[in-house]
Amino acid sequence: MSIRKKLFGDKAFYKMVLGVAVPMMIQNGITNFVGLLDNIMVGRVGTEQMSGIAIVNQLMLVFNLAIFGAISGVGIFGAQFYGCKDHKGVRHTFRFKIYACAFIVLVGIFLFLAGGEQLILLYLHGEGNDAALQATLGYGKEYLLVMLFGLLPFGVEQIYTSTLRECGETKVPMAAGVAAVCVNLALNYLLIFGKCGLPQLGVVGAAIATVVSRYVQAAIVVAWTHRHKERMPFILGAYREFKIPGQLTGNIFKKGLPLMINEILWAAGMASLTQCYSMRGLDAVAALNISTTITNLFSVIYMAMGGAISIIVGQLLGAGEMEEAKDTDAKLIAFSVFSCVVIGGVLILIAPLFPRIYHTTDAVKALAASLLRVAAACMPLAAFMHASYFTLRSGGKTIVTFLFDSVFLWCVSLPVAYILSRYTGLPIVPLYLSCQLLDIIKCVIGFILVKKGVWLNNIVA
Repeated sequence: MSIRKKLFGDKAFYKMVLGVAVPMMIQNGITNFVGLLDNIMVGRVGTEQMSGIAIVNQLMLVFNLAIFGAISGVGIFGAQFYGCKDHKGVRHTFRFKIYACAFIVLVGIFLFLAGGEQLILLYLHGEGNDAALQATLGYGKEYLLVMLFGLLPFGVEQIYTSTLRECGETKVPMAAGVAAVCVNLALNYLLIFGKCGLPQLGVVGAAIATVVSRYVQAAIVVAWTHRHKERMPFILGAYREFKIPGQLTGNIFKKGLPLMINEILWAAGMASLTQCYSMRGLDAVAALNISTTITNLFSVIYMAMGGAISIIVGQLLGAGEMEEAKDTDAKLIAFSVFSCVVIGGVLILIAPLFPRIYHTTDAVKALAASLLRVAAACMPLAAFMHASYFTLRSGGKTIVTFLFDSVFLWCVSLPVAYILSRYTGLPIVPLYLSCQLLDIIKCVIGFILVKKGVWLNNIVA
């Protein structure tokens, strides 16, 4: 087979792929765009407010990815059950998600209430600016307290949205996401700045807007699912009982628990990595926040392609179409990487434009532009890593993905960042670049594992 035929599909192939991926791209794109606008709005109020929210959101990422990991671990079974038309199996995976997410929400609320202030303090460093550090801490605590009310609806929305996507329905979650971000954006404007007679609440207003939008998003996906039982038969009798077959429970724990642990450790590792970067002071925290927010907006391509790989390849594996799964996966990975070569190139060129929008110092703006260029240059690497991860995961190789993802982060990336941030005077930009380039090692490992086909498994037969 020629390289062209191996890596590129026909029009029908890309039409099918885009039918799955584009709704996720739109949903994630709008969500990240509104996140960018939120960031800009808070950034217009002040650097301390922006930094306080950025630190809390980094901590919230650990909770979000714990939910994502729990759901994803079950979801590899859901996609394969749907691929072999076993709606009862999908129903059982739906119930398991409820148990898992309820547990994570309770643990998350307890940990943030008990240790929220101490966690925020880990990111506050710098000499001669105690007032700014205390202000950032205060804003972070205010924001965190309100955000706790959004943990439950986030968990509910993720349970329903993930199951709908595993059953091939990606447009409804997209519509719910669009509605939620519109609510979020409108309330942000009204509550952060005190428009239309409403009080000017600053960071608290931003948190209230986010929480309300999460309830809206959850309400839409829940209502649609229960009104369309004929299209989503898994919901029939889903709450009539909460029994899950013991064998399936054991299999989910065996395959899914490593994935959940992986997501939690990965999120905690990324939070720790950001903490290493924060050793370079509040300017570094603010610049990294700006850079990350903008990078997330452009990363929707490879993020959605990862989701598409999980759904499309997972369904093919569940149907026993191993050769087609292998061929499809190669084309999906190539499409993701080539797309990010283009997107990353464009972002490098326009990087200096975005930080100018923020009401912050020239030093922070310059740092943010440099960090953004580094992230853009590394985007094709991120696309390949992400696609490799979801390929391995679709075939139930969760122990392998655990080693590939979290173990690498904690055993390679974090030690390097820790040493460079604490025992050298390396500025934030070369420090950040050094840590990003370590991902080349992961790309090599991912290439070998995907090429060997260790992921070609039907786990629901």
